[in-house]
Amino acid sequence: MNQNERINDELLVIRVQQGAAEALSQLVQRWQDRLWRLAWRLTDDEQAAWDVLQDVWVVIGRRIGRLADPAAFPAWAYRITSNKSRDWIRRRQRIRRADEAYSGRRREADSDENPAERQHAELRDALADLPGRDRAILSLRYEDDFSTAQIAEILGIPPGTVKSRLYYARQRLRRFLEENNDERT
Repeated sequence: MNQNERINDELLVIRVQQGAAEALSQLVQRWQDRLWRLAWRLTDDEQAAWDVLQDVWVVIGRRIGRLADPAAFPAWAYRITSNKSRDWIRRRQRIRRADEAYSGRRREADSDENPAERQHAELRDALADLPGRDRAILSLRYEDDFSTAQIAEILGIPPGTVKSRLYYARQRLRRFLEENNDERT
């Protein structure tokens, strides 16, 4: 996220705090996909992620007036999403696989497919096969570009735990990719 987007988000938060309903709609538009992606990765269930997101926006709408620092909105929204996802998991007492689209699809290696597309497909498949917690932490780091400290704040865990989870998630991803390469040779 660039500096202009951060400033825009801060201004939107201030406007929401002042009672501008259209500013909340703009925040929803800007953050819906990112927060849904985190909820989906944590719950491992596509529909549950949408349910969690509804709860998240209700909480944000009710509590945004108490947010003292508008610049803290991203981490605050991710933390709420993380907490609501954990609530959903506790209620269900099991993790469901959300990626049915990937599991039902077989990789068809087309001879005309270029190596970069094949690598991207392999990486996407490998990520889909990782547990939700691994996908979530890798996504926060590499897709959303959060620092270790920010991820720790979002997930409510110590920075050292973030580092170790990132390390082990990368190891599992690497192992999966290596196994797939061995199967093809």
